[in-house]
Parts: sequence; C-alpha cells; structure tokens
Amino acid sequence: MKTQILDHQQAQKILKRMAYQIYEKNFDKKELVFAAIKGQGMEVAKLVQIALQEISKIKITLLEVEINKKEPQFNEAKLTPSKVKLENKTLILFDDVLNTGRTLVYGMQIFLQEKVAAVQIAVLVDRNHKSYPVAADYIGLSLQTTLQEHVSVNLKAGKISVSLL
Repeated sequence: MKTQILDHQQAQKILKRMAYQIYEKNFDKKELVFAAIKGQGMEVAKLVQIALQEISKIKITLLEVEINKKEPQFNEAKLTPSKVKLENKTLILFDDVLNTGRTLVYGMQIFLQEKVAAVQIAVLVDRNHKSYPVAADYIGLSLQTTLQEHVSVNLKAGKISVSLL
C-alpha cells in the first residue's frame, strides 16, 4: 500500500526551508560545494540550489557522486566533474533518504583526501535507522518507519513527492 507523505507543494516548502537553514549556517561563505549522490540525491541538491540562489548570492558548485549503492565497499566513488578544487571550501553532501547511513559514509570517503573546511550533510528524509555514525545537518522530514517500509522520492515532470511503501 502506497501512502503519500509529502505532495509537491509540501516538498517545495521543505526544500525552501532547507535552503534557509543552509544560508543561516553558511551566510559568511562566498562559495559552497554541493556534492550529491547520483540520482535522487542530485535532484534534491538541484532543487535546494535553486531555492538558495533565490535568497542569497553564495556561489554554488554542484558535483555528482556516483556510488554503487548495493556494494559501496567494493567500488570507489566517482566524482563528476573530477577536477574541482575543494581546499578550504565547505562541502554539503546531499541524498534523498538517509536510512542506514552507508551510502553517505562511502560517498564521503572521496572527500577525505581533500582539505575541505567542513563537510555537512543534507537529506530530504531521515528514516532514523542508522547503522553507520552519520547525522544529517539539514533534514527536510524526519520519519519513523519500520525496517520493512520503503520511502520513495518521486520526481516526475518537475514535480516532487514522497511516499511510504
């Protein structure tokens, strides 16, 4: 059974709130780096980027982190574009849903060789089933679910919604 948790209008409000939170925490920065897990994480990052650019003049560099979500420990994450200078910059790692934290932990490894000023994490939905020590700095919606339930972020024709399956 599919239950809609957020419709497009509710999701847009949450994304705008996340943009304001990012701005409040980073108002003194000239540039931020948004690194997003490929797929839905990238879509969430793009929507937050649009909302942030409406309220601030902070330059945003958008990067994509490609990772094998099923077996991240056996495949190194890839960064696109790969030649971006990250030294002394604040990086915000985006994903759509924080479940166990595994994807974000392995996605973050690629940045550990860099001298970034700070790494922050932003997720649209936090399910609170962490197996890895990952805490999001920016959470759109914190949702208590069972392990059998699945959170689905849907992006179709520019519309975003969140459902529980």
